[in-house]
Amino acid sequence: EVQLVESGGGLVQPGGSLRLSCAASGFTFSNYAMKWVRQAPGKGLELVSVINSGGGITSYADSVKGRFTISRDNAKNTLYLQMNNLKPEDTAVYYCEKTPWRGQGTQVTVSS
Repeated sequence: EVQLVESGGGLVQPGGSLRLSCAASGFTFSNYAMKWVRQAPGKGLELVSVINSGGGITSYADSVKGRFTISRDNAKNTLYLQMNNLKPEDTAVYYCEKTPWRGQGTQVTVSS
């Protein structure tokens, strides 16, 4: 059974940083590309970032490029999202995804 468990969300002021983690189990993590997606209040899902199985190829939504960094530790079966210079518009529930599976999400709120 695929399990994805996100953590690391919280309340942060604009300009602050957070690091999200996603612990994966139930599949061979190192064989699959992984994604971070988010859903802001009242909006649909937005693809934030993708990383290939080996970690050497990444892509980002234009809205987070230069501020967010996706990474993975295949030895620990863990996906990360380092988020810097956070903005109020980054407020959302963040999910890690191994399509079609998604975790329960972690809330990120950016507010002063």
